[in-house]
Amino acid sequence: MTTVHRPSSIVQAMFLRLLYLGFRIHCFLFRPIRMGVRVMMIQDGMVWLVRQTYVPGWFMPGGGLKKLETLEDAARREAHEETGAELGEVTLMGAYSNFVEWKSDHNILFLCTDFEFKGKPDAEIAELRAFSLNDLPADLWPGHRRRLEEYRAGATSPQVGVW
Repeated sequence: MTTVHRPSSIVQAMFLRLLYLGFRIHCFLFRPIRMGVRVMMIQDGMVWLVRQTYVPGWFMPGGGLKKLETLEDAARREAHEETGAELGEVTLMGAYSNFVEWKSDHNILFLCTDFEFKGKPDAEIAELRAFSLNDLPADLWPGHRRRLEEYRAGATSPQVGVW
């Protein structure tokens, strides 16, 4: 298992948690429709996952789109920000929706097996680690686990459904 730890101060972590709480309150009050991307970064039977400073558990790298940004550009930017990786070819794996906790989130999932680490994760990432596809962490978020299990089972064409 390969691990990259990113030290962060307690003050910085608390600040990010407060911002995240404020964001959740905003989403509850205004119910925005949100579009995001996730990247399944897999090489040699290992998947790279991130642990954020403000939410417990493991996630595939990803995040929201910026104005005038394509889905692929957002996936590349988020992968670079959260892992320091430059992505080669990316493949569309699916489009998924999440309506849990009054959300209206829509995630576009990409697969990348051709990437190289050229930088470091940004401050919101507490840890970056590679896990075997056969030994995923217990605290991997459920939607992320489902997508990785589908991939391991041989899913290759774009899928749609609930995250």
